[in-house]
Amino acid sequence: MKREGLIVIPTYNERENIQQLIPQLLDIHPGLDILVVDDNSPDQTADVVRQFQRQTQRVKLLERPAKMGLGTAYTEGFRFALAHDYPLVFEMDADFSHNPEDIPRFLEAIEDADLVIGSRYKTGVNVVNWPISRLLLSYFANMYTRIITRMPVYDATSGFKCFRTEILRLIDLDSIHSNGYAFQIEMNYKVWKAGGRIKEIPIIFIDRRSGESKMSKDIVWEAAWIVWKLRLFYRPPKTRQPAKAVQPAVAPEPPQ
Repeated sequence: MKREGLIVIPTYNERENIQQLIPQLLDIHPGLDILVVDDNSPDQTADVVRQFQRQTQRVKLLERPAKMGLGTAYTEGFRFALAHDYPLVFEMDADFSHNPEDIPRFLEAIEDADLVIGSRYKTGVNVVNWPISRLLLSYFANMYTRIITRMPVYDATSGFKCFRTEILRLIDLDSIHSNGYAFQIEMNYKVWKAGGRIKEIPIIFIDRRSGESKMSKDIVWEAAWIVWKLRLFYRPPKTRQPAKAVQPAVAPEPPQ
């Protein structure tokens, strides 16, 4: 079976979730492999992944010595995908906030795009089980990002995405040092400035089944700063001409 893509999943104490998630992903599409990037989870998440590796070569594992952050986990996953000539690479959370059954829709959408973003806000507000304070923070953070950067993306902080590795080759991954929301914003912005075609497809985001959220005040402040850093200081390489994303004409209404 030809390798069509790689699903990169960063983990830290996600033993229970990853044990359920990997079998579902293996059943979604036979051409998609799975790479778990584990930050030395105390709950032995990596041991669960190794059990699956004994059953199939489609499951890969990168073990890191300590908790090093979401952004560096994904960039290591991207480098793995580039080194092994995968044409597509996915970002996905381990906690089932991203529905594995949406992946075929990403594969369809990426046929005429360089980056597909699973958007919580393209068709209204599609978030389940978040407190209103966090929902408002996320919604208005995305509005703030769109205004400052002028990037035509309604959910710039989404972590459910699919890239063509061709567009990742135009980005200096060694220059990516952000984490969390800021990492997602930075990657989207650099794809856009490299001339990448960005498409958003609606998803329903459901808060994690088990485990603890990795959200912190530092993540929020980093995201608030990164938009200005990108707008004022980023100078993209001379590659493709910037492409327009396919977006709704009017922004969705904020949650009531």
